[in-house]
Amino acid sequence: QGRGQSLCYRDSGVNTILGLRKEGNSWQLALEDGWEENETLFEIPEAVKKADIILMLIADTAQPEVYKSQIEPNLSAGKTLVFSHGFNINFKQIVPPKNVDVSMIAPKGPGRIVREQYESGFGVPALVAVHQDKTGEAWDNILAMAKAIGATKPGVFKTSFKDEVESDLFGEQVDLCGGVVEMVKHTFETLVEAGYNPLLAYWEGRHELHGLIAPLAYKLGNVGMLNSVSLTARKGALASGKRVMDKHVKENMKAVLADIQSGKFADDWMQEYKKYGFKKMQEELDILAKHQLETVGVQIRKAMWPNEKKH
Repeated sequence: QGRGQSLCYRDSGVNTILGLRKEGNSWQLALEDGWEENETLFEIPEAVKKADIILMLIADTAQPEVYKSQIEPNLSAGKTLVFSHGFNINFKQIVPPKNVDVSMIAPKGPGRIVREQYESGFGVPALVAVHQDKTGEAWDNILAMAKAIGATKPGVFKTSFKDEVESDLFGEQVDLCGGVVEMVKHTFETLVEAGYNPLLAYWEGRHELHGLIAPLAYKLGNVGMLNSVSLTARKGALASGKRVMDKHVKENMKAVLADIQSGKFADDWMQEYKKYGFKKMQEELDILAKHQLETVGVQIRKAMWPNEKKH
């Protein structure tokens, strides 16, 4: 989000500076993007002193420590803290002073997509919220910022820090990132274990979902997507979808939501980060990377797009 949003603000004429770790990789990337040291590029404490509006766009887990040591000592009355996720405010990992505004602009897409959509003349829709309006100008400022990154073209939606973070975590965990990964894995494994070729299992379970069905549903909704596929596919979906995603699955989802709402997920995640950093999470990703679904997928994507390094 930091790179994507800052470039959009700069191109929209907003007086924008960056606050980064000088020893971090982002410092060199910022120089390559045209930010100038001691002009528009500073270390974090100096940037906070200079800025009227401070956007917190580093990882959720790193924010509390950086806030306490480098941001809070340099805040002064009337400034604005802006977040792109309600995590640290809602779960009280960060408790700002009462003399500043606290707002949120949460684009509904990664920073790279925010930038790409802005450059195309459009934008990514965003959620906006104000947690603390000391100056009386918090809403004007956050809506202006939303316009500056292109978010007002598709539209912005007024919400709260609480509703944004709880719904966002829930969607990521049960559907967008967590649920879909496990569903595709089970689809792939079921076919392979039944004797079908892994390549065929990949095409059916992963390739068509992301390349065909998801884009149709994105543009047309579920009914529009079903009306766009074959009659047999349509009937199969209506007959078997509820059988796979049954009431038991919904009960599991409710349990996940309860852990999010109670703060259990946030507490567990912060404790893991303090003890292991990102090591434990990376170990789980390394195990997932060895799954046959992933290894077969690499081969297929190389064949489909042989000249693209990302595949």
